[in-house]
Amino acid sequence: MDNLILTANIVTPVFIIVAVGYVLKKFGLINDNFINLSSKIVFSVSLPVLIFMEVSSINFTSVRGFEIILFVYAVTIVSFGLSWLVASPLIKEGKDKGVFIQGSFRGNFAIIGLAILINLYGTEILGKASLVLAFTIPIYNILAIVALTVPVRKEKQLDLTRTVFEILKNPLFLAVIFALPFSYFKIEIPFILRKTGEYLSALTLPLALIGIGGFLSFTEAKKGSGIALISSFLKLVLLPGLGTYAAYLLGFRDEELGVLFILFASPTAIASFIMAEAMGMNSKLAGSILLITTLGSVFTISTGLFILKEMRLI
Repeated sequence: MDNLILTANIVTPVFIIVAVGYVLKKFGLINDNFINLSSKIVFSVSLPVLIFMEVSSINFTSVRGFEIILFVYAVTIVSFGLSWLVASPLIKEGKDKGVFIQGSFRGNFAIIGLAILINLYGTEILGKASLVLAFTIPIYNILAIVALTVPVRKEKQLDLTRTVFEILKNPLFLAVIFALPFSYFKIEIPFILRKTGEYLSALTLPLALIGIGGFLSFTEAKKGSGIALISSFLKLVLLPGLGTYAAYLLGFRDEELGVLFILFASPTAIASFIMAEAMGMNSKLAGSILLITTLGSVFTISTGLFILKEMRLI
């Protein structure tokens, strides 16, 4: 019973803030312009600052950060491949197949994941989690582009040079690159800059969670299909289960296993809808997957955390 209550206390506050965003949008207190602008602030300013602040304070002598990253890359590639295999016999239309694949493997670890981890372990976990996040984004972007171009036979759109350039100038990736010397050489950040960074970092999760709530649309979800449910099952149940079990077999425990589970179990990222819309794919299907996984993750993440807590693995 204690673990059940603890799990509820960890997961529920995060999704209450998402619900607040949805209600604010319904009552007209926030609009699409607010959501778009706040998202840009989060991903261009406050989240990179948060990542820089946390990574710069990591003690790499006591962190298996890069081992975790290699494992995450392996699981992500396998999840991508499995999603493609499942999609091939089920979906003939390329515009649907690409959305299905992306929705099945690409998670919202940056916002939902970090928020849950803070409730689970406290802010001390942010250094390790931020490092994983920053190095996960490049592979997510590369595989997403492949998923959204190859099924509709537009391989010429897959510009590797442009993709690499986009990754190198990604604010989250740059935040890690600039933070690593501070961490490795134990350079102390001046008090004024550190305090400013803390204020900016504090904006990140509440603002982003409200934006997610405002972004959700039940109207668009009604236009989806059973394909969205299958993709959501892969994203919330099958792939997190396989990834977490593999992590267990390889000896990951405690905080490391907790970070990996939340990474794999996070609902589909909002970026999947944005990319589908921009590339002329089935954005209605993408919206359905986004909504189903966001709502469903309340139960799947809670269940997973409860099981891991009962087994004393995290």
